[in-house]
Amino acid sequence: MDLYTKLDILDRIYKIYDAFTDSLELSCQKYCSTCCTRNVIITSIEGYKIADHLIENGKSELFKKIKDESYKKRFRPIITTNKIADLCIKGKELPDEEIDSSWGNCPLLINEECPIYMVRPFNCRCMVSKTNCFDKAEMHPFVLTVNNVFLQYIEHIDQQGFSGNFTDVLLFMESEDNRKSYSMEVLKEIGKDLIKNMPMSILLVPPEHKQQIIPIINSLQTIKLRRKPK
Repeated sequence: MDLYTKLDILDRIYKIYDAFTDSLELSCQKYCSTCCTRNVIITSIEGYKIADHLIENGKSELFKKIKDESYKKRFRPIITTNKIADLCIKGKELPDEEIDSSWGNCPLLINEECPIYMVRPFNCRCMVSKTNCFDKAEMHPFVLTVNNVFLQYIEHIDQQGFSGNFTDVLLFMESEDNRKSYSMEVLKEIGKDLIKNMPMSILLVPPEHKQQIIPIINSLQTIKLRRKPK
């Protein structure tokens, strides 16, 4: 799957999710940045999209902001979402992973606002709550299931790529050579703190949500490939 197709599918996945969240009663609003931590995980296709947005819109200085805070502790995943699903279906134990929101805010957060809001990654989009997150976020179990399904689909379309912490992926994608190698699917090496994606083998959907989620899965499965404009 070429880069144009992956980016197009990613955009349409985002739109399907936005339509889903539009139907929910949420407390989220502008300047609500409690969930904007430095622990966000993204895929390489999302990282490419964000890096391209920064460069094309004259915001390349934000790479320096990310780099200046890259010494700070952050969540670095050991396995991807589809690997978690694979281990679960095989009845194997999941590795212990350390994550703490007290490690700090997203390095891009400026005055409680996100400078890349229009192209923010899915793990930011799916942080939705019925109540103000300042004390404690409240997310319906079905929303958690939906979020996992979308994470699996995004990783699946980027199965030749990788995942990692927002900071690590963006600093990797800052390099023109890395972006070119990724777009041509000729990456030989990725950073030591990045992990390879894998295709989706099974969807993590609990029995009580199987009927309710069918329309969403149908929407994802009926995304049609568009021809790249000449």
